[in-house]
Amino acid sequence: MQLIVLGSGTSVPHPRRASTAHWLETQHGTMLLDISADAPHRMAEEGLDWAGLDAIWISHFHLDHSGGLAPYLFGMRSAPQTQQRTKAMNIYAGTGFEHILRAFDDANNYKLFKQPFPLNVIELQPGAEFEILPELTARTFATPHTPESMALRLTTTEGQAMVYTSDTGYSAELAEFARGADLLVMECSFFKDKPVSTHLKLDEALQLARTAAPRKLLLTHLYEEWDGVDLVAEAKKLWQGETLEAYDGLRLQL
Repeated sequence: MQLIVLGSGTSVPHPRRASTAHWLETQHGTMLLDISADAPHRMAEEGLDWAGLDAIWISHFHLDHSGGLAPYLFGMRSAPQTQQRTKAMNIYAGTGFEHILRAFDDANNYKLFKQPFPLNVIELQPGAEFEILPELTARTFATPHTPESMALRLTTTEGQAMVYTSDTGYSAELAEFARGADLLVMECSFFKDKPVSTHLKLDEALQLARTAAPRKLLLTHLYEEWDGVDLVAEAKKLWQGETLEAYDGLRLQL
């Protein structure tokens, strides 16, 4: 598997960090982990096969994680690159997301569901287990951010595991869900002080990492207060495992 960071930032505009989106490529298909408004053009910038994308995971309904879906589908409907496509695209999200997407669609008759290919919206509950791509199984876990927020654990048939927390507050149970992952992609919105309980700051993120003990930890969803801070050096003070700072365009091979 290869992970490509399309957006390592947040909802707040930043000159070097697009808002949240991650591209995951496997031998048997491709998927997005969240789709911010920046994501469609970031896929094109990175030279990725945006027209052949197989699946999209939407962790929760905040616009910096889901707001790019409608523009993406609007472009896909008439793009020359998609007119011969026959394989389905599956969108996975929490309960209630299809209502949101259809409400947006109906607001101006955008015809988002009238694609040249089958489009499926699959709503899930925490604890769901399913095959998200061929030979890649997924399991969901409720996180303390919004009522529908979920983390995702992906496991290959060979046993490689990747966990994507997306936005979350501190949860000891989340660390157990992520235990032993080859790659843990975790939000780390703030450095020292956080204004809300539904995000993580560095010491909380590293406390979770100590319990989860992933082979690699990738910290993302970084607000501008991280500018000028050596995230990796600061992380080393709290956890001796391998920590990486996400940046737009980073490519990781699992």
